[in-house]
Amino acid sequence: MFLPREEKFFDLFDKQADNLVHAAEFYHKLIDEGDFSPENVRKMHEFEHYGDELTHTTINTLNETFITPFDREDILALANRLDDIIDNLYLLANRFSLYRITKPTEYSKKMAITIEQTTRALQKALATLRNKKSVTETLRQCVEINRLENEGDVLRDEAISDLFDNEKDPIMVIKQKELYEIAETTTDFCEHVANMVESILVKNN
Repeated sequence: MFLPREEKFFDLFDKQADNLVHAAEFYHKLIDEGDFSPENVRKMHEFEHYGDELTHTTINTLNETFITPFDREDILALANRLDDIIDNLYLLANRFSLYRITKPTEYSKKMAITIEQTTRALQKALATLRNKKSVTETLRQCVEINRLENEGDVLRDEAISDLFDNEKDPIMVIKQKELYEIAETTTDFCEHVANMVESILVKNN
């Protein structure tokens, strides 16, 4: 019996990153259009479900592989953290639908852009795992992810401040505040993955 090639893990991470970018793009589109219909939420759930499948495939491949390209614990943690990001994007879409919000605020639109940009930078950072000589590029992308995560923090704080100053409906305050916080947590999760990628490259160079 032949053991799975090490490249399979890199292929799986690339697929997770691609799925994540596509989900972020779709979320951005839904925010711009304010169209969180049941059909669109189901489509976002398909991205989330595919992410789950990729995570399970990574775990199964890990169980069948004797020699891995880097620590088994890091592979498992990386797969799970990537899954957290896609879970959060589905949670956001589902909350917008549940709360019947058809006119997302300008802050939600800005945060959607930040999320999409962060997932693109994360995709590039993950791609460098194949090549141990890509440390410079990895660091560049991780610095960009950190910058975008800080941008997300600022947007969340400004959005909540504006909400408290101008929104008169207390129920809407609760809804919008939760949406802002989930959006910011999504960029946090991206930064966590970037930190893991940096750690993996440092340990294996």
